[in-house]
Amino acid sequence: MAVTEQQEPFTNGSAAAEEAPEPGSMTLFEHLAELRNRIIICAVAVVATTILAWFFYGPAIQFMRHPYCQFVHLHPNKALTKNDCQLFITGPIEGFTTRLKVSLYGGLVLAAPVWILQLWRFITPGLKKSEKRYILPFAAAATCLFALGVAVAIFVFPKALRWLILVSGPGIVPIFRPSQYFTLYVLMCLVFGLIFIYPLILVALELTGVVPSARWRKWRRPAIVVLAAVAAVATPSNDPISFMALAIPMYVFYELAIVVGRVLKK
Repeated sequence: MAVTEQQEPFTNGSAAAEEAPEPGSMTLFEHLAELRNRIIICAVAVVATTILAWFFYGPAIQFMRHPYCQFVHLHPNKALTKNDCQLFITGPIEGFTTRLKVSLYGGLVLAAPVWILQLWRFITPGLKKSEKRYILPFAAAATCLFALGVAVAIFVFPKALRWLILVSGPGIVPIFRPSQYFTLYVLMCLVFGLIFIYPLILVALELTGVVPSARWRKWRRPAIVVLAAVAAVATPSNDPISFMALAIPMYVFYELAIVVGRVLKK
């Protein structure tokens, strides 16, 4: 009996040790609470930057109208030059909704460093200690790549707009609504910015050992097809200039991600 009584505490302690959560682990409710907090921080940042963009609405629309004005001033069509690159609203509240949309779009772009950092912070609890040191460098690199994607979209948009107007053929005079024009402009910036972040995902998968660099090299040919398909779908204008401006950097980033992942893994 003495032996049995001594064994029981040992058995209960072993079961308790098996049921005890690992250090640093989180329950489902803790994950949901963490996600809620990150979303609230992102929402506050977007609201603040949207208010800021609201007050800079005038300079913003002048900047975004420049590609259209440049095309109109260089185009021989007299009907276009007569309009002097004006955008036309067709409803009494369209001007207000346009300003609201442009401010919100601008807020999303300006708040990119915040929501990118919060995304990485949300992923942090699932990483090892050796992997957590990459969080801030990854967030900084993602912000820079997002800004680079936006810059490429701004550079490409005038050529894409020219292609969209000329492809309609002769005898057709474009009269743009501001909501549609600005939506296309900002959507193109967001798409390019988000896609330029994708190589960081490849590097992260290499560092965590989910997908080794040898497998990315093995998947090079199928990846080229997938990247071309993504570029074709992601470019709102579907013109060849925008497609090449997105497809070529995506492939270059794919190769760079393989190299960077191998170097960091070593």
